[in-house]
Amino acid sequence: MLPEPYRLHRRIDFSRTVRQGRRIGRRDLVVHVLLHDDQSSGSTPAIRVGGPRFGLIVSKAVGPAVVRHRVARRLRHICASLTAELPGGADIVIRALPGAADAPSDELLRQLHSGLRKLGALS
Repeated sequence: MLPEPYRLHRRIDFSRTVRQGRRIGRRDLVVHVLLHDDQSSGSTPAIRVGGPRFGLIVSKAVGPAVVRHRVARRLRHICASLTAELPGGADIVIRALPGAADAPSDELLRQLHSGLRKLGALS
């Protein structure tokens, strides 16, 4: 389970991460990363508590509700295992593509890990 301080909730946080952050596509996922060092806008950042924050987008294209919720649970579990490796000022939005419904969890972890590494969020 992904603890509350590690979740993105507000629409403005999702929008900021998707629009201002960097993006990379994988076979079953699209990963958006916004590091707070990258923000050059004059707006004041939200108060940060804890480490990196994750947001998930799992649309109806992935499948019916049962499948979407299963994919979201698997992605939350994967994100919880990555919190110690990521910088504290990172906002990450993961968009699940239709192939995520059939992909095994270790494959999703590999895709997310490689995407985060390419975007510079992981060393």
